[in-house]
Amino acid sequence: MLGLYPTWFEPGVGSGWIIGFIATIHVLFSHASVGGGILFAWLANYAVRKDRPVYLSFIRRYGLFLLIFSYVLGSITGPGIWFAATVASPRGISALIHSFVWLWASEWVFFLIEVVGVYLLVYLAGRVDPKTHTRIATIFGLSSVATLLVIAGILSFMLWPGQADWHQTGGVLNAFFGENTFAQVAARFMFMLTITGVVGGMVAGRIRDADDRRAIVRILSTAGLIGTFFGCLAFNWYLSTIPAEAHDLAATRLPEQFGLMMAASVAVSAAYFIITAWKPAVLRPWLAGVMTIVILVLGLAPEETAREIIRKPWVAGQYVYGNQIIGRDVPALGIKSELPRMAEKGILAQHPFVPESLRRVTPENEVAAGRVLALTLCSNCHSLTSTGIRPLERFFPADADRRFIADYLGAGLHRGHTVYMPAVPLPEAEREAMAAYIETLVKKGDAK
Repeated sequence: MLGLYPTWFEPGVGSGWIIGFIATIHVLFSHASVGGGILFAWLANYAVRKDRPVYLSFIRRYGLFLLIFSYVLGSITGPGIWFAATVASPRGISALIHSFVWLWASEWVFFLIEVVGVYLLVYLAGRVDPKTHTRIATIFGLSSVATLLVIAGILSFMLWPGQADWHQTGGVLNAFFGENTFAQVAARFMFMLTITGVVGGMVAGRIRDADDRRAIVRILSTAGLIGTFFGCLAFNWYLSTIPAEAHDLAATRLPEQFGLMMAASVAVSAAYFIITAWKPAVLRPWLAGVMTIVILVLGLAPEETAREIIRKPWVAGQYVYGNQIIGRDVPALGIKSELPRMAEKGILAQHPFVPESLRRVTPENEVAAGRVLALTLCSNCHSLTSTGIRPLERFFPADADRRFIADYLGAGLHRGHTVYMPAVPLPEAEREAMAAYIETLVKKGDAK
């Protein structure tokens, strides 16, 4: 059997956009939390050394805000990502769990410490001595950074294993640690400071004492400027560590406005921090709220979209396709590529969720069989409608006929001769059925 799981097809926007929408919002919540932990650890120690209890009071107020903003709302979007990703790519999630089960367990331990820590920061403020409160803030900050390290390593593996020979050698550390992991940790760490500098303004802007507000706003602005500047450097480092295939995808498949949106996000963020550092009195909670939305739309959304695009069609370790097919051997894990079996016997005869009436291609069911093939093999990355992510019809000329499409499927896709797409080999009958179905999509799109 191939695939093992049914395919989730969402005709409106596609499963990819649904995951991306939830993930982008969750990244805002999680990055604000970790950035807040970093800020709290430093600010609490600074407050004790300089005898500035107002900073400890700000930590309590900001911690209460994060309790709702990051931990309550984040506890909704976090399981939402798990649910959507599991439905969209169950075999990919299974591969990640099997590779990193104990690391994921450790991340949950650190996350539990985070949750307990933020409660303690809020509800023990003023009830314990400042040094104890500082230790709690430090533990909270270190736990936040630990969750970042674990998740960044797993996200890096989704793009490329940490060590190039992992498929042969195996080992969780070889899968986890690579230059891309550290580059991603550095970039996310810095941009977390940027997000904290903005989100914290929604709390700092409500401080009534002008001197206290001025001091805290300038701390937030300084943290934001540091995060923005060094985040850009770390992001360039990150780009230098991605594989050649990812560079090809970035050059050809990213939205045209991607670079402009990222540049605008950086420029607007820098201007915001410079202005609020120069004139702290201009900061109001509504301004910080608007700036948070700007970062979400112009920064986080395109960045998360790009991260998803450049690893396709793989979803885990360069051996699991987004369509649930195992695309290469992993000798270290005893995993065999399913492509030879797919090339020999096809998808229809082997996939457990294909209707019995479509197990064999006939002249009568050719288009229907082609739709099942496109749904199974393509819909995780390409929409079968004109409204979703990377519509399949747009990858062919408007005048493409069945013969043209079949030739491409046989010469390009079947043999892996497309620039960024690995081989997707199918028997001739199934290629012809797919060509017949894709032709209907192209004609439908041309008629609009």
